Formats: sequence, C-alpha cells, structure tokens
Amino acid sequence: MSVPVVVVSGFHGPARTAVVDRLLREHPRSLAIHHDLRGVTTGLVVRIVRDAAMVVEHAVVRLDHGCATCTIREDLIRQLRRHAAHARTLIVDLWDCVEPRSVAEALDRTDLGEELRLTAVLVALDAELTPTDVCRGERLADIGRSGAVGDDRRLAEVLTRQIEYATALVLPEVLPPPLPSVTDDDLDLCREVLDHLAPMTPVTMPGESPPAFSHATLCTRELAARVDQPTAQLPCDRHTPAADTVVWRRTRPLHPLRFFDAMDRLAAESIRSRGRFWLANRPDRLLALEAVAGVVTVQDTGPWLAALPEAAWEMVPPARRVAAALDWSAGHGDRVQHLVFTGPGLDRDRLHAELDSCLLDPDEPAVGLDDPFADLLNVREAG
Repeated sequence: MSVPVVVVSGFHGPARTAVVDRLLREHPRSLAIHHDLRGVTTGLVVRIVRDAAMVVEHAVVRLDHGCATCTIREDLIRQLRRHAAHARTLIVDLWDCVEPRSVAEALDRTDLGEELRLTAVLVALDAELTPTDVCRGERLADIGRSGAVGDDRRLAEVLTRQIEYATALVLPEVLPPPLPSVTDDDLDLCREVLDHLAPMTPVTMPGESPPAFSHATLCTRELAARVDQPTAQLPCDRHTPAADTVVWRRTRPLHPLRFFDAMDRLAAESIRSRGRFWLANRPDRLLALEAVAGVVTVQDTGPWLAALPEAAWEMVPPARRVAAALDWSAGHGDRVQHLVFTGPGLDRDRLHAELDSCLLDPDEPAVGLDDPFADLLNVREAG
C-alpha cells in the first residue's frame, strides 16, 4: 500500500518547523525530509532526514547543472521512495522560499502511485509577520532569502502563491521562548487577511492539530485549476475592518490604451490583484492579470472557448469548460472581465468607476487601436 505524503511549505521557517515537529510527534514512524538551501549559491544543498526524536541522516547534495529546483525535486523523490519502505508516513519540509506547486506536481506521477500518495499541501504561517509580509515587494536576493542564483522573485509573490495553493493553512504555536507569543490581535488580523486571500481554504489555529494524512490522494490538476486564471476560484466582494476585496465583472471589451494606463495605478492601491480580462483588439485571447505588492504581470493564457470551434471543446479540461459555462453570455460567449482587488480601505465605487471608464464605448471602433500590451505579451502583430 502507498505511503501518505504531506508537503509543508511556508516562508516563515520557525512556524514551518513547528508544524513539522507536531506532525512527527502525532504520527508514529513518520519521517521528515528537508533540503537546506542556505548554501545554494555555492552549489551545495544540505539534506536532513529526521523523526520525532533525532536527525537520522545529514548529507550534502551537489546541484546538477546549477539548477536547485531540479536537483531538489529529483533528490527528494529518490529519498521518499527509499524511506517509503520503512516509514508509515512521510513529510516534505520545504525550504522557506520553495513554492509547493512544483513539488506537489512532481509527486503526482503514475509511476509513483504504488509507493507514494500525496494527501495534503500545508502552508505554515507566522501570524504576526504574515499581514506585513504579503505587502513586501523586496526581491528575495536583496534580503538574502533567494533559493537559487538569479532568483528574481519577490517576497510577497512567493508567500501569496504559497497561501493560495495550499489545501490548508496553519498558524502554529511557535515554541520555545524567548520568542514572543502571538497576541489575539495578531491572530485576528492574520485570519482576516487569509480570509481575503484564500477564503475557501481551511485555517488551523494555534493549539489545533494540522490536517495531514488521509486515505484520499490529492489531484494536482484540481489544485492547479483553483489558482490558474482561466479557471481560478476568485474571492467574492468582502469588507472587513482591516481590508476589502472588490470584484469587478463586465462583458464589454476593454480599450487597450485606457486599461494599460490604469492598470499599474489600480494594482498599486491593492496588496493583491488577479483575474481574467479581454481587450477589444484581442477578442480571441484570454488574458490574465496578476499583481502582488504593486508588481504587475499580464499573460496570454490561450483562447477563449468562444473563439474555438465547438468540436475542439472536448479537448479542453472539464474545469475549463465549467468556468466557461459560468461566465457564458449570449453576446460574448465566455469572454468576461473578472478582476479582483484586495487591500486596505479600497473604495469600491471609485474603483468600479475607473475600470468602467476603461471599457470600449459602444460607438468606438474595435480595430486600429494602439496596443501598449504588444511588447508586454511578446505577441507579433499579424499582417
């Protein structure tokens, strides 16, 4: 029978260690495998395997071709398979800035199904630090927290992606002293922020046992569908004392120049912006907006279903067809403006008014428009 595997990630190392420690204590014959990346820039990674009582293995791993991600993923799978022979449960303790998605998807392989069973992706969080860290736009390299040479990611985007991908979020008790204890106000604020960023994800509070091992196997395709913009489960409108989430949905196309001019300004007002949209001059392309701590990215994620021949729909994943059906309108098919902004003190009416002003007017032509998105999307104009 396959051995259950839990992935534990989180930028806050002490919180993550506290979660792993508790899992080891509460699940006899469990092992945790951790890759320490502090020496990654020298081409060396330290692998640590431990149980509830002690470190059972300490080894140095050399990076293959200088790629930390590939080396860790390949070494991790080898170690999981090796220890599956005698461990009842296995815990993957990811380094601070490692995002869980690539690891989870590497474990979701047909050839591993008889040996390993991914059952949870937990993210451990420090309740005091999280509300501030989701706003921090510093590059990991600039604060000494990068996971590889040339790592250009930012703290807020890594932490946000960890939070949004998780199957459960854990706010553990971090012991022992002299670390200051987290106050009730810290917990309330952190829980409020998490309810905005990942409203459908369960949160385990201090003192509660984190969810871990089950008989069910996670499907990483379903996890991906929750966060990939063509199918993402986006938050609803929400107002709380510390933050607001504002949803804007329309079906008319956006004027590319007006929206481009407004995009950075709107994203800078929020700590998190995301969603899908369409431009009047690109009616067939589903574009995705992602912004964290004011850093904006736009991606072309492929065609809208309405732009495909009906015979091709059967080749599209079911989650994509469901999302399209929910957005479908008689005039535009599944083309939709569905953008969500989260931040403190957002003015819903003003934000809606500014976005509405970016829509193409009914009497405006949809052709011959200047396209400031061309270079951003790296799309060569046809003709």
